[in-house]
Amino acid sequence: MLNARNRITGTLAALAVAGSVGVAVTVSQSPAQAEPDIDTVRDRVESLLHEAEQASERYNDAKIELDELNAELESLKADQKRQGDVLDGVRTDVREAMIAQYQGQTLGAAGELLESDSDGFLTQLSTLSTVSDLQDSLLSAYGDELKAYNIRRAQTADRRDRIATLESRLDKEKASANDKLADAEDLLDELEAEERAAVLSRSSEPRTVPTTTTAQVPASGRASAALSYAMAQVGKAYVYGAAGPSAFDCSGLTMMAWAQAGVSLPHSSSAQFSSGTRISESQLQPGDLVFYYSPISHVGIYIGGGNIVHAANPGTGVRVAPLHSMPYVGAVRPG
Repeated sequence: MLNARNRITGTLAALAVAGSVGVAVTVSQSPAQAEPDIDTVRDRVESLLHEAEQASERYNDAKIELDELNAELESLKADQKRQGDVLDGVRTDVREAMIAQYQGQTLGAAGELLESDSDGFLTQLSTLSTVSDLQDSLLSAYGDELKAYNIRRAQTADRRDRIATLESRLDKEKASANDKLADAEDLLDELEAEERAAVLSRSSEPRTVPTTTTAQVPASGRASAALSYAMAQVGKAYVYGAAGPSAFDCSGLTMMAWAQAGVSLPHSSSAQFSSGTRISESQLQPGDLVFYYSPISHVGIYIGGGNIVHAANPGTGVRVAPLHSMPYVGAVRPG
């Protein structure tokens, strides 16, 4: 345990916890060596949890962008096939014209031309006197289309490389945050159960779940379906990147909840902030999405009565909490 404590001390800026029985946090006789109180520990652990969540949400953003890029690449493949069909048609027309022009003569270089690659085909063809007879408009259109395709292909490949690099960086960033979280867990392991619960709580409220149930929440329509699902997940685990059925992260919970109402949301808190109608706090209704921190890195669902349901953090999982238990940014009504 001494090694773990030394590692914790280095990571958490000399925070230490006494390991004596019945005493979770003490103050030494020397003010210079004073041990931190529970509020100091709570603040540091909360910071570590939020760091990890920020990394996880940025990773979710990267996955969304990568999915969009893959869809664009599929579109490019369709374009390539279509342009290949155009090339085949052009070559057929050219062959027929060249045969007609050189009838009775040896095709020679013309025959080799017909077997050249696409770019070489156009380049060499432009040097032949027959080009004016070989459907100039079709050749010109094909040339323009081929150039546009090559530009788009290069841009997409470049973007995909950048996204792959971003994903790799985010993986490392997330791993770093998880390492810090592991150090915090080592620190928490030294605390008594009651103080551990107090540290893990996102608010100053006792770590208890309000008695609000879906039957008591005046939700209606699609919001009712989303809220019923979210409330049924209370008590389940928080796992970075998870979207059910046994564990969730914050945007995974809201995404799956509103999916029950037939509304598709991206798996990202910042992206969800742009997935509906912005509303003021005074307009909040049960089912609305509420967002936290700047930049946005957390989301929950308003349940009425000044409370939300959200996947809080790895320590508390899915729970009900006060609306203003975190730095409130704004709200959105999906659908």
